[in-house]
Amino acid sequence: MVTQGNIGEEWPGRRRTAGPVRAAGRRRRVPGAARIRTRELPVFSRMIAAMLEAGIPLVEALGALEEQTTSKAFRAVLGGVRSRIESGEDFSTALAEYPDVFDNLYIHMMRAGEAGGMLAETAARLSRYLESAARLRRRVRAAMIYPIVVMILALGIATAMLIWLVPVFGDIYSDFGAQLPGATRVLVAASDFLRRYFLGVAVALAILVVAFFRLKRTEAGGYAWDRFVLRMPLVGELAAKICLGRLSSTFAQLMHGGVPILEALGIVAYAAGNRVYGRIILEARKTVEAGDPLSQELARHRVFPRMLVHMLVAGEKTGRMDEMLQKVAEFYEDEVEVALAGLTSIIEPLLMIFLGIVVGSIVVGMFLPIFRFADILAI
Repeated sequence: MVTQGNIGEEWPGRRRTAGPVRAAGRRRRVPGAARIRTRELPVFSRMIAAMLEAGIPLVEALGALEEQTTSKAFRAVLGGVRSRIESGEDFSTALAEYPDVFDNLYIHMMRAGEAGGMLAETAARLSRYLESAARLRRRVRAAMIYPIVVMILALGIATAMLIWLVPVFGDIYSDFGAQLPGATRVLVAASDFLRRYFLGVAVALAILVVAFFRLKRTEAGGYAWDRFVLRMPLVGELAAKICLGRLSSTFAQLMHGGVPILEALGIVAYAAGNRVYGRIILEARKTVEAGDPLSQELARHRVFPRMLVHMLVAGEKTGRMDEMLQKVAEFYEDEVEVALAGLTSIIEPLLMIFLGIVVGSIVVGMFLPIFRFADILAI
């Protein structure tokens, strides 16, 4: 059993809020931290890199960015970081006071950049990494919005028809006193049940949704869900490619920045975004600590493709693991693009079929007695 508490050993899906990289002191809560990470942090990294390359002192650069930022919360963060640096702390130590904004990857990279005198280069690499991750996140989100909207629309239309439209037809048909077709009887019964117990059904669904998300946040429930996602048709392959690209890119950045491999693996386990990959990475870290190659452990698991393992072997032999991992990350970034395009082209007709089945079955059930109207009147 892998325990939590060490760096990188909190499962993906829950943001790390503590760890050895944090400076001593009270943890700084930052409102709107998620928005800052996705929108403000890439721009900040690019700007701080440009200013440092231009020879502007770090404190002065932070002060300028603090004045320019439009986010009040991020302005407060930059002010706090600048104050701590002025009081004698290192840049990475000051950043570690705000783990809601600066995760372990960011802090370790900055710490390695400080130690190697390459803070500007490190910030530039981080900006490219964050911007690439943000682009991928936007593309995946855009691809997922359409099917979600269509499904919600279909269920909303079906619910509205069952509550308001079906009872009208049910009253009309009941006046004839004839035996209705089976599909129509089921439809009328479902309508009566939904109208009578609508509030109870809504509460039950809300409880199920809350219970699902609570269960998903637990270690066992989250692991089971992540494993289920990887096994889903169509979606599973895309999810695997996204995870592989993310962990390869993150690992490449950390190795290039000079972060020790054991610490890097702990961060990569979290950054993978999937507990299945995270658990394997943490187990692999134990074998690396014992002196075995990383590729040897990853080769035992089918979720890691042979291509990735072979690239790792080549990197371990040549001492250029960061370059090999970056090539893998670029490969999977292209693969995700192709997979998203293919998934979108497949999902669109499937959603139309789903919408037609949901709405069409209700319409057919309502109008089916009309086709037997002559028989009903004759009774």
